[in-house]
Amino acid sequence: MSSTALSPDRIKNLTPEKHPRKLRLGAHLGGLGLSVESWRHPDARADATSNIRVFIETAEWAEKGKFDFGFIADGSYVDRKTSPYLVSRIDPVVVLSAVATHTRHLGLVATMSTTYSQPYTTARQLASLDKVSEGRAAWNLVTSTTAGHAWNHGHETMPEHDERYRIAREYLQVVKGLWNSWEDDAFPRDKARGRYVDFDKMHVLDHHGEFFSVKGPLNMERSPQGHPVIFQAGASEAGRDFAARDADAIFSGGVDDRVAAKAYYDDIKRRAVAHGRSPDDVLLFPNITPIIADTEEEALRKYEEVTRLFDIDRQVESLNHLFDGLDLSSLPLDAPLPDLGELPAAATTSSAEQLKRKARENRWTLRQLAEYAANQNVRGTSALFVGTAEQIADRMQQLFEDEVVDGFIIRSYAPPRGLPEFVERVVPLLQQRGLFRREYESTTLRGNLGLRYPVNRYSDARQDNPSRTEEATAASI
Repeated sequence: MSSTALSPDRIKNLTPEKHPRKLRLGAHLGGLGLSVESWRHPDARADATSNIRVFIETAEWAEKGKFDFGFIADGSYVDRKTSPYLVSRIDPVVVLSAVATHTRHLGLVATMSTTYSQPYTTARQLASLDKVSEGRAAWNLVTSTTAGHAWNHGHETMPEHDERYRIAREYLQVVKGLWNSWEDDAFPRDKARGRYVDFDKMHVLDHHGEFFSVKGPLNMERSPQGHPVIFQAGASEAGRDFAARDADAIFSGGVDDRVAAKAYYDDIKRRAVAHGRSPDDVLLFPNITPIIADTEEEALRKYEEVTRLFDIDRQVESLNHLFDGLDLSSLPLDAPLPDLGELPAAATTSSAEQLKRKARENRWTLRQLAEYAANQNVRGTSALFVGTAEQIADRMQQLFEDEVVDGFIIRSYAPPRGLPEFVERVVPLLQQRGLFRREYESTTLRGNLGLRYPVNRYSDARQDNPSRTEEATAASI
């Protein structure tokens, strides 16, 4: 058998068997806690965003809990208004390459932008991570949102919102095309016959589009899962459609408003079907930050320990950054805010638009807006997850069984504090209720998520290759 022949695991994942729906779990591996001041918590590692040991230890806990993946957020611009805690952060691909050597099953999700980078470089980095991890890599595809990203990459201004998504769509098309440069069995490495590679199974992309011209092929063979899983976060109209059409998984919004969260879930699934996909082809994951204790009262005290770290000046600076350099610092803290839509240069991201709407509807002061923005993950997304292990498991089960979510991404409230408590106290309850796995089903991320193996669309049907079935070819990317 050749070194790249289809393994039983890979064949099994071509068309995953139908099983009862199971909850999926991911974990934030970086140092992002409930707020930018979480590093000040007595139990937090102050250097968690740039300490490789924290990433590795967190990943090991996630794998102990049989989590599907670990996720790292990222950005490429800092200034004096950036939270000091976030100005030093290790590159996600570098971190996850190290994490890959300390784990065997955990998926590895790297955040990388399509706005100011080249598809070939991204395709090679992620394909390399996928190969190093033996089929566990994933790409959280994002578009850059602030002018600072443009300045760091030789541009004066940002593309408009919809143009960023047009760039992203073509970018992803190019990356996937490069990932299809080689068929599964293109590298026989036959020493006896002196046959290392079969160039008839190499495919040159030769892409010429609106934004990119890329010849190819990629100088990296396919991994056991075909190519990395695609994550995306789409809240705007363009973002939702892009995610429903192209993503395997979506980082969705909060679940504090259950009606809105259910509407979003149903909308994404409908859009996926409209694009010729199955509703099961795209999975939705909101962030939650569990704060667990033996009693609800004790859990609320732990929550208050975190919120006492709130610093109003830091939070106003964070708002300035979110609104793409808009300076709110000169406004009085306790007077009604002007209409933020009338202020210049406000960002057009969904998060910024939501905050502007909230401020307008509630007639908030700057202090109230800053407090809401700082703590919305606790008082909003995560307020429902402050309590005993049983209460948290109950809430997760309800949201999952009501098809509001497909899974959750667990964030530590004071990194790395929080994830070990969840693994030891909540995961066993989810397992006892038959909601979550006791053992991994596959050696690849794609297999554990129950996603189809992405057959190389360039390949001809071959009877001697199990991946070239009619059904699998129809699912080709």
